[in-house]
Order: sequence, then C-alpha cells, then structure tokens
Amino acid sequence: MTDFPKKHPLLWAYLFAAYFSLSYHIPIYATGMSGFIGLRETILMSLIWLIPILLVPRYTRQLLAASGLILWPAAVISVFYFIIYGQEFSQSAIFIVFESNVAEGSEFVASYWQWWFIPVLILFTVVPIWIWRQTRPVVLGHRKRVAYATLFTLISFFPFISTALTEEDTTLNDAVHHQMKRMEPAAPWNLIVGYAKYQQQMASMTALLEKNRQVQPLKNLKAKVATLPDTVILVLGESTNRQRISLYGYHRPTTPHLDALQAKNELMVFTDVITPRPYTIEALQQILSFADSKNPDLFYTKPNLLNMMQQAGYEITWITNQQTQTRRNTMLTTFSQLADHQVYLNNNREQNANQYDEVVLPPFAEALESNAVKKLIIVHLLGTHRAYEHRFPETYNHFTDSSGVPEWVTPNLIEDYNNYDNAILYNDEVVSSLIKAIDSKHDNSLLVYFADHGEEVYDYPDNLFAGRSEAAPTSAMYTVPFVVWTSPKFKQTRDIDQWRSATDRPYSTAHFIHTFADMVGLNFAEMDDRESLISQNFQQLPRWIGDPLNAKSLQRYSDVIGTERSSTQTAERRVSKDIKKAL
Repeated sequence: MTDFPKKHPLLWAYLFAAYFSLSYHIPIYATGMSGFIGLRETILMSLIWLIPILLVPRYTRQLLAASGLILWPAAVISVFYFIIYGQEFSQSAIFIVFESNVAEGSEFVASYWQWWFIPVLILFTVVPIWIWRQTRPVVLGHRKRVAYATLFTLISFFPFISTALTEEDTTLNDAVHHQMKRMEPAAPWNLIVGYAKYQQQMASMTALLEKNRQVQPLKNLKAKVATLPDTVILVLGESTNRQRISLYGYHRPTTPHLDALQAKNELMVFTDVITPRPYTIEALQQILSFADSKNPDLFYTKPNLLNMMQQAGYEITWITNQQTQTRRNTMLTTFSQLADHQVYLNNNREQNANQYDEVVLPPFAEALESNAVKKLIIVHLLGTHRAYEHRFPETYNHFTDSSGVPEWVTPNLIEDYNNYDNAILYNDEVVSSLIKAIDSKHDNSLLVYFADHGEEVYDYPDNLFAGRSEAAPTSAMYTVPFVVWTSPKFKQTRDIDQWRSATDRPYSTAHFIHTFADMVGLNFAEMDDRESLISQNFQQLPRWIGDPLNAKSLQRYSDVIGTERSSTQTAERRVSKDIKKAL
C-alpha cells in the first residue's frame, strides 16, 4: 500500500477527495435507500478537487488539506444524518433545521445522542488524515497535467455546458440550476447548494404566504348542521389510477383491506371521479382552493381549504411523506405552513428512495390525541409515485410473475407493471390503517381519501408507456379513487343515504372544496351547492382537463376520453420532448 500513493499520486489524491462524499453515499446505495444517481454524481463531481493540484502540483498536500477542511464538516453532517434518519441530507433537512428553535435543537441532541457517535467521528476523521499523509505531488508533464485538468473541468461542469450550449430555449438560470442539481449530492455542495435552494424556495413561499394573508375570510361562514364532526381526516394519495384497484373492479386483489371494509358497508366508494391535472402541484392547486380550470386566479384571491377550516375553528395538522422542499414543492410546503402543526417526514433529496408511507402512522396517532375541540388532520402520502419499487417494503412484493398481467405487456416491462400493483397493495395497508386508527377513537369523525392524479403504467396495448403526459391524455392519468369513511357517531347526525345515492355521479376534484365543506357541514356565501358531489342540488358540469393558463390545452374530459377506456383499448399518444424530460 505504501508504494501505491507514489505510483498513482493522482488516483490517491482522488481517493482523498472522494472519501468524504462516498462515506455516506455508499451506505445509502448499499442499503437500498436510494438509487445509483447520487453515488454516480458524487464520483464525477469529486474530480473537481483534482483540478487545482494539477495546475499547481508543488502545493498538492496544502491544497488537499484545504479541501479536506472544507469537505469534512459537510461530510460529518451527512454521515450522522444518515446514521440517525437513514436518509440523505438535503435542502429539505436544511428547511427543518431553520424551522426549529434552540429548544427543539437541544431536545434533538438529547433524544438521538449515543455514546458510540464519538468513536465513529474519530474513525471518520482519522481515515482521511491517514490518506492525506500518504499523498505525493502529481509528477506529470505540463501537457498531460493541462489535458487532465481540462478533462476534469469538462466532466465537472458538463451539466452547465450541455444545457447552455446544446439545449434550445434555455436560460442561464436553467444551466446554473442543472449544474447545481448535479453537484448537490457531493460534499460540500450538499450544504452550499442546499442552502441556496432553501433561500430561493423560502423567498417564493414567503411571497405566497403574504398573498394568502391579504385574502379576505369567507363571508357568513357558519355550520349548516347541528353538530360538526370532532375530527376530520383528509388523506391525499399520489399517482394512483383507480382502474388498478380491486375496490373498483380490477381483477388483481390490490386493495384487500378496503375491499373488506366495503363488504361490511363501511365505505362510500365514488366511482366516476377524475382529477383536473395529471401533476401533483397543479392538481392540488385546484383541489385545495376555489381555483379551477376556468378560474385559476382564485387560488390567490380567495381563501383555500385550510383557511376555511381554520375560520371554522379547526386545529390543523399537516403530516406529509412527500419531499418537503424542492423546486416543485414550494406550493405544497406553503399549504403546510398554513396549518397549526406540521410533520415533515421525507427529507430525501430525490423521490427514488425507500421512504415508506407507514411513517405517517405514529404522528397521525399523536395528532388524534390532541386536546383541540375540533381538529383537521391532512395526511399527504407518497402513495404509488414512480419509481414504484421504492414505494413498498419487500413484504408487500406480492405480484412477481406474469399472472394477471395483460398479454401486451412485454417481459421487460412486467416487473414495473407488478411493482405498481404492489405499491397499490401497500397503499391499501396504509390507508386502511389510518381508518382503523380513527375508528378506534369512537368520536364524531369523517375521513376522505383520494389521489391527486392517476398514472398510466402500460395499461394500453399501443405505445406502451408509464407516467403522465398532459399532451397526450388517457383515462389512466385522470381517474382517481375517491373514498369516504364516517364513524357511527357521524352517521347518527347526518343523512348518509343521500351521500350513497351520489356515488356514481361524474365529478372532478377541481370542485372538491365545495364537496368538502358540504361533507363537514359548513356553509358560506361563496359556497356553490351545484359543485358539491353530495348535494341534492348537484349539477353535472363539464369536467375540464388541461392547463388553465394555456386555453388551447383545455379540453373536456368526455371529449378526449369518451367513455372510460378499459385496459383492452388502444391509446394514441405523442409525448413532447419537454414532457419526457419532466417525467
């Protein structure tokens, strides 16, 4: 080993630079917590530290020592964050840190501190010091050193260069964002880039919150029923197509627990509900507010669902297993900040991580014990979000062969098809567990569960496709489960038979705020009974899908889809370059 640093000084220097990031990315990848992307970017981005020693080789040890002092703190934080949480340190974790106060920080240290952290820290520090002591100057000819330095520069900054020079309709900000995204997995960029992103998203979120504070409350808000429910649960699913749910007639038993509840007549299963958009942020922006495809600005000018429930006297807890802070999730985090209490469970940098939804169950049980007279608990699941293999533990890997798989699904796609069904199977366990938990409280309670949008996973024989594309809509992308559970005490105070008579009505969750208010038992001047799914005054309105900011993309769901397609029908589609990139 003592000869290796002398014979391969450049490789040995790289080992020193890469050690700090690989020390946490290797276990993250080895434990299956996340995919290979973070490890790959770390391997590539660690090359950047070799450029200075190639240009000034006589100061190799000094330059490496300086880089080590920069890399060590970020690496220590990332290593211990993984040890404690089993997650990759990210911008979302930075958000949680800055949202906590000193007392909470002290409680954190007291709760998680273990004696063996000290020897781990010592070992983690001693290893790079030993590597550094063996380093030697990079003895290469001038041309070779310049060639290597140029190569490593091109590799390190390829994301910026490729975006800026080769992609059309891109700005400098796009190129910078791409570079930051690729550098973020590696230390110390996980802290530097993460903090920069945190500041950007906080600025956007603060602006949204300020707009919301300027919105006038609902007019003449009052209860229209004798007794409002004590506990209201809103469960937001993710990427779940109801056509793949046995509760809705799918031939595979993907929802055995919900099926059992339905067999006992404990659920109301609404059979013809769609979402207005096939993307989480855009869909929930309409679902949780008065905005819809024809009136998108109402999201900013009228109270949203959380404002409404707070005005009605409900304490709100937001529990989420979605990523807390990303470029896309600012609006969701803004919604959560309107709640009285927030529980952020998923601080992974990427969604391709084994962050199972069962983590919502303990904080949900804790929220149920709140002493608030009236409480709303919103549970936002990761559901069946792609990549499906990360959405369920191994014990739910039930569908593993071609049995029940349509004949057009080719052998190389069967695993993905099965993983989606396994994700739905696990989602059934989580949703039914939430129902069991609230049922055990024996109070006047209501639970509503639906998915933000659907997902197509090789459901049609032509142009086999997994994902969503607003440019080429299919039924699978828009059809969502919509299920309601009510406690025995709730049923004593309300006309549930009227609700059951409405389960086959065609409906879009774009108007959900009216239905939710009606289900809870609220009334106000802005309320429109025609848009409530359970109202006797319900009026079937056109179900619009598409981008409300692009009038040309708006289409009636019935015109695009016709009657709901079965999995034996074909679907013509063209997926644009931008949509492919987004997916």
